[in-house]
Amino acid sequence: MTDQTATDRLRIAIIGSGPSGFYAADFLLKSEVSPTVHMFERLPTPYGLVRYGVAPDHAKIRNVINVYAKTAAHADFHFYGNVNIGYDITLEELRQHFDAIILAYGSSTDRHLNIPGEDLPRSYTATEFCAWYNGHPDYRDHNFDFSHETAVVIGQGNVAMDVTRILATPAEKLAATDMAVHAVEALKASKIKNIHCIGRRGPVQAAFTPKEIAELGAIEDCDVIVNPADLEIDEVSRAFLESGDRPSAKRNFDVLTEFAQREPTGASRRIYVRFFQSPVSINGEGMVESVTLVTNELTGEPGAERAVPTEQTETLPCGLFFRSVGYKGVPLPGAPFDEKRAIVPNEKGRVSPGLYTVGWIKNGPAGLIGTNKKDSEETVAQLLEDASSLAGAPHRENDHLNGLLADRGIRVVSYEDWLKIDTAEVERGKAAGKPRGNFTTVDEMLAVLD
Repeated sequence: MTDQTATDRLRIAIIGSGPSGFYAADFLLKSEVSPTVHMFERLPTPYGLVRYGVAPDHAKIRNVINVYAKTAAHADFHFYGNVNIGYDITLEELRQHFDAIILAYGSSTDRHLNIPGEDLPRSYTATEFCAWYNGHPDYRDHNFDFSHETAVVIGQGNVAMDVTRILATPAEKLAATDMAVHAVEALKASKIKNIHCIGRRGPVQAAFTPKEIAELGAIEDCDVIVNPADLEIDEVSRAFLESGDRPSAKRNFDVLTEFAQREPTGASRRIYVRFFQSPVSINGEGMVESVTLVTNELTGEPGAERAVPTEQTETLPCGLFFRSVGYKGVPLPGAPFDEKRAIVPNEKGRVSPGLYTVGWIKNGPAGLIGTNKKDSEETVAQLLEDASSLAGAPHRENDHLNGLLADRGIRVVSYEDWLKIDTAEVERGKAAGKPRGNFTTVDEMLAVLD
């Protein structure tokens, strides 16, 4: 810590409270410039996708929150929950209070398939489904129709695995997790028996991790079915598999091979892991009734194979359709945005002197939670390089910012406030035999503080 007063030191705002934002905050607070860091979050709750994107049966992944909590305990860290930047206060107004701003608000929507029927009722996105079962306030009142026997999940990343696994897992098992109660009750009434998880390329190119695909084989009363013909890969895929360039591809292939050798047990639910197919239309009179798939062939060099459609198609009857083909960033009012790449354009995290970006809104949605750490370090290095020329925000007292928000009727939730909400959720969960009982509306959260 330097001898400077809090108002003399750099004042830095971070917009977004997910992993990349917290890693950036940690690097800043440990740096020689000793800034004050103010983190802004639209919801009263911090942690972004760690809270609302991690599947409830993967509770151990959420333990990373303990690391972020240590950052939040720093005397120079300030949390501004329940403040929607760009709406409650503009980015330009924020510049009047901070010497530098880091955009860390992630990628909040799904990419589109751009096929006919994509917007039919019973066609859903992975984002809304995951947020719904995790109790995100924006998705609390969504309705998912589980009264049909067959569901199709397009995509083979880890989020697609989460969607598939949740659909196939007995609701009684999920009831013991911190899954939102409304989701557990809806899934208890589910009639789903068949789940088709479909990828456009082959088993070697699938993006899921070995742990995620192996978990499907451990679901109670569920058969996992893989067509052995899908594992008869071409020479290019074989060369990539044997190169060792991506060791997880070999482990994935071994798991799939084991699945293909299993004899069906007659379980009440079945997961079909399918490859080399892409949807070309979603069909139905007023709602999803089937999906038409085209068979693909692979072309390209090892590690860069792409799917090319053939003339062979198949129409698969289904009552639900989920797309899980990647997240997509959205623009923030007042900040530059690359519409094609759906990111904030930047150079190693620097957008312009005084404006920076980290995480998915910097690079696009790729990587795991830990991937964000090195990425945030890169951005912070750019900010620190600019540090000597950044000071100059005219309003350097927290009281000025707090007064502005209060005048607009914004109820700011501090980190201390969040800890009260957190404690109430844990107690609520205990009463229901769950690890925690998340509040699913902002009003419920704020009521704890009142």
